[in-house]
Amino acid sequence: MAANFIPGASIPGAMREDVGGGTFNALRASVQRGVDGAILSVRGGDGAGEMVARAMASAGIRDHSVTFLDRATPSYTALLDREGDVVAALADMGLYELTFARQLRRSSVREAAAAADAILCDANLPADALAQIPQLAGGKPVFAIAISPAKVVRLCGVLSGLSCLFLNRREAAALTGLKQDASACEMTAALRSRGIKRAVLSAGAERVIAFEENEAFAIEPPAPRRIADVTGAGDALAGATVSALMRGLPLSDAIREGIAAALLALETESASPMLDAPHFKAALDLVPAAEPLNELERGKNHDA
Repeated sequence: MAANFIPGASIPGAMREDVGGGTFNALRASVQRGVDGAILSVRGGDGAGEMVARAMASAGIRDHSVTFLDRATPSYTALLDREGDVVAALADMGLYELTFARQLRRSSVREAAAAADAILCDANLPADALAQIPQLAGGKPVFAIAISPAKVVRLCGVLSGLSCLFLNRREAAALTGLKQDASACEMTAALRSRGIKRAVLSAGAERVIAFEENEAFAIEPPAPRRIADVTGAGDALAGATVSALMRGLPLSDAIREGIAAALLALETESASPMLDAPHFKAALDLVPAAEPLNELERGKNHDA
């Protein structure tokens, strides 16, 4: 938008169309960080579907998707304010609801899953499709992106089977019933009580909280030099973190790489930040080391 947002009014601005989606954005970041990736999705036989196919090929992602010629490709339309923050958004994902669970039962999908080292999914999928994924993975890691407060609840049936859940405070509040401003320790305890073994909890410019087993820690993200677009930053965080975990890095180091990717995404007018070695190293050098959460919380309470 070129002017301040006013509800119910026409506001000058510019429209841009890009290919995205939680899993696609994250997988694109993972591939840039060295992962060999393939994607299974469904799309329509329209111009948007053709754009998606070209974007996958350009990103080096193998495509196992199915095209429905008589349907529209799922889409996400966001209104961004002058600072690049989302004011409102509309997700049209009807094709996923209609067809995705059935597609997961195809033999070719089972074969692709058997050949994979891990599965990455997001809560754009309906609950009945998400319920099939742990079994489809066959004991391999399953990573998930919460997507939104309205959709994260679709993951409730598979939370204990996830290797890591990526979510923000609004999504964590929807999942746990806590308020968004609950303390980090309260939020991690509530997420653990839902059977989640490992999670990465982001909150915009605030510190990223993560936990696994009996350990919890936080990392302060560096301030972006500019904010071009917040869309896809959380997905880049997830994708680069997953890539680092698959290379064997510990969670704290993997999240530093995820934060570096998110920083570059914030500074890019596209959901596809440049994660080549020089850009990425410069961003990673700005990300501090993780600090134990308990020590940070005690310091915060003492200061109060």
